[in-house]
Amino acid sequence: MHSEHLQNVSPGRVVTGWLVAIAVTSFVAFGFVLVGLLGDTSPHDTAWAITAAAIGFLVGGWFAGYGALEAPILHGVAIGLTTLVVWVVLNLIMVIGFRGVEWEGLTASTTAAVILTQIAAAVAGCWMGARGARLRATELSGPGTGVRDRAEE
Repeated sequence: MHSEHLQNVSPGRVVTGWLVAIAVTSFVAFGFVLVGLLGDTSPHDTAWAITAAAIGFLVGGWFAGYGALEAPILHGVAIGLTTLVVWVVLNLIMVIGFRGVEWEGLTASTTAAVILTQIAAAVAGCWMGARGARLRATELSGPGTGVRDRAEE
């Protein structure tokens, strides 16, 4: 069964997955700062920031995939691309609303690494979540549970 169709993508699950991913990323990054892996004195800030994003988007993807069940790859890609939409909106707000504020951007290679990491982690998380939900559903509908399978009807 192939469920990878745009009609199977739920925008609500994508936004929820993205919000969970950002929350977990922030929590992990804060933990890295507390431990001293990320901060002003750390020589490997970019690597640890990308690691925090990978962990966060893996969890956010899992959260979305567990609820969506269908189109896990498209859900994961949409979660990763939501970051681009938010980035454009924030840049417009900074340019239009705060003219005197200096805005420091990322290099092109760092931006690509972060976005690709987010997409890959979200897709992996969505796939794991959808797979886990399907396995859980088959466990709950087994013999002796009182739940009949649709194929039996």
